[in-house]
Amino acid sequence: MVCGIRHLAGCVFAIVYLSLGSCTAIGQEISSSGEPTPITAQEPDHQHMNMTMPSAWQFMQDGVLFGMFNHQGGPRGDSEFKAPNWWMGMATRKVGATQLTLNGMFSLDPATAGKEGYAEIFQVGETLNGGPLIDRQHPHDFFMQLAAVWRMPLSNSTGLTFVGAPAGEPALGPVAFMHRASAAEYPFAPLSHHTFDSTHIAYGVITAAMDHGPFVVEGSVFNGREPDENRWDFDFGRLDSVSGRLWYKPNDHWEFQVSTGHLTQPEALDPGDIQRTTASGSWMVRNGSDFTAVTVGYGVNVTNDATRHAVFGEATHHVGENSIFGRIEVLQVETNLLLNDTIPTTPEAAARKDTVGAFTIGGVRDLVDWHGFEGGIGAAVSFYAVPDALKVAYGDHPVSFQVFVRIRPPIGKMGRMWNMRMSQPMGGHRM
Repeated sequence: MVCGIRHLAGCVFAIVYLSLGSCTAIGQEISSSGEPTPITAQEPDHQHMNMTMPSAWQFMQDGVLFGMFNHQGGPRGDSEFKAPNWWMGMATRKVGATQLTLNGMFSLDPATAGKEGYAEIFQVGETLNGGPLIDRQHPHDFFMQLAAVWRMPLSNSTGLTFVGAPAGEPALGPVAFMHRASAAEYPFAPLSHHTFDSTHIAYGVITAAMDHGPFVVEGSVFNGREPDENRWDFDFGRLDSVSGRLWYKPNDHWEFQVSTGHLTQPEALDPGDIQRTTASGSWMVRNGSDFTAVTVGYGVNVTNDATRHAVFGEATHHVGENSIFGRIEVLQVETNLLLNDTIPTTPEAAARKDTVGAFTIGGVRDLVDWHGFEGGIGAAVSFYAVPDALKVAYGDHPVSFQVFVRIRPPIGKMGRMWNMRMSQPMGGHRM
């Protein structure tokens, strides 16, 4: 049965991934050089899009496949070949004066990264074979997002949006790392993933948002429990978690958010609740296909046992056929969980924390452009600041690296879904 589901999922993924390569959406601006400039999700031409968008369905897609050799350094490291990936498609149309957008996002990580995901030292979160998943990043579920977004304009600068998602993301945290332009060339999730954006796959989300000019206020009720180890199915649960988020976008280059959420028993092996609060800012500037993007963020998880903070900064600079990228993180980790590979049994042990630092730098060279598919080869290396308490397990100076190929599908005239969030209707926020 499982094999059949996997085979069917693989066929659906491949067919949709390839067939939408020729689908395009209207809307295109002209740069100062006279060349067409794609309109990305971060920088839509609101007025032009809504003046010309007909009532027919318009489509947009994005995705990536990283085929990588991954080496994680130190005594707790590993070496392996993995292929993390995802694909997302959006369809939108006018319905009278309103706008309907349908989102679908899928990943074959359960097959290409395996049940255990990929090695990443100091990473924790979710489960494997009934125990905590440690020093590994869990694979994405096949169903990453299935959502309907309906926006009703109230005036030329104000609108009301409702979102229903059997699988999706609540209004919490920055844009998920897969969609951030600042992380576009790096296959790894941040070590602080479970402080910032781990809720980007929640099985049951309802969101309402009000936008007015540069401001958007969002609120969600959702199922806050992490997905289980079966990555091919849905893990529905009670909508007993809540969150709220405020966005401020003063112009086409800057975007800021603050958010907080109460997650009811998110971890299967730790029955406690989490109050998560985040703040982030992003900046992006484009010149044709060249771009520079930066994101910085601060987050904190408050549990019954401890309060743990994290900060990160990341950037990608793409010019011509070359990209360079980097990420720096400082976060407080669960010391006893990392040392003992088991959930601590006393409040004192659960409260213990130490600070880990990580710095990554890498680059990608584009080599192939075939029928719109973009292929490149890249590499990255990571260095760590290890606290004394964890040196016995991880060593004094572990070093990790990856060598990978990167493939992206063809895009339409609207560009890639950089800096896209679920409750953001395709095509802007003005009538």
